[in-house]
Amino acid sequence: MKIGLIQYSPEWENKKKNREKINAILERDFSGHGLLILPEMTLTGFTMNTVMLSEQLEGESFRFYSGISKKYNADVLAGLIEEDNGNFYNTLLHINTEGELKASYRKIHPFSYSTEDKNYKRGNKTVITKVKEFNTGLSICYDLRFPELFRQYGKAGAELIVVIANWPDTRIEHWRTLLKARAIENQCYVAGVNRVGNDPKLSYPGYTSVFDPLGIESIFEVNTEKIVDAEISKDRVEEVREKLPFLNDIFLV
Repeated sequence: MKIGLIQYSPEWENKKKNREKINAILERDFSGHGLLILPEMTLTGFTMNTVMLSEQLEGESFRFYSGISKKYNADVLAGLIEEDNGNFYNTLLHINTEGELKASYRKIHPFSYSTEDKNYKRGNKTVITKVKEFNTGLSICYDLRFPELFRQYGKAGAELIVVIANWPDTRIEHWRTLLKARAIENQCYVAGVNRVGNDPKLSYPGYTSVFDPLGIESIFEVNTEKIVDAEISKDRVEEVREKLPFLNDIFLV
């Protein structure tokens, strides 16, 4: 499957402008991808302004992503600030090629260092969704530091794990190392989609990457706004897991 990882620089808290930017990138770079993945809090940046920028699960951002999925005949994974009964969640949506909401994942590990835990309620469910033939585990940014989540996905047979993020340049080597480690540990593809540009406090270099089931980095991109292309193969995951059946020896998950 050909996947497209959309690395871009969001305008701070400006959904309209960011929809325009994403549309322009798609018009320029789309080339038959089966899956499109966008960064964390896709249309706002990593903001704590929940009251102003939150929306219902199938609100305006969902409708925008749904339109993309139907126009380009691609599954879409993208983020939003979800409001539900007065609670706010950092959420990842999976929308299929018919523009339907297939799954949603609420970030389990809010980033307490940035007060995310004071502004967002944590999710409590892991989510594996089917993207074409791939069982796909969903995660968001800070989740990457907690291997327990990814171990559950690996044990459950996920062939692809997606991490959408706003990961700053000051800790970018952690991002790269942890993505690689999660791929090696779970013998699956790990696709990490990070933003670029600046927000009011931080800078982001991208390093949007895909690691294969042996932890080999097949692609990465730094600082540019573009669709990063990668090819992934379910047969490759099955080959590695059959040849090196390490996942069978997990006893603590």
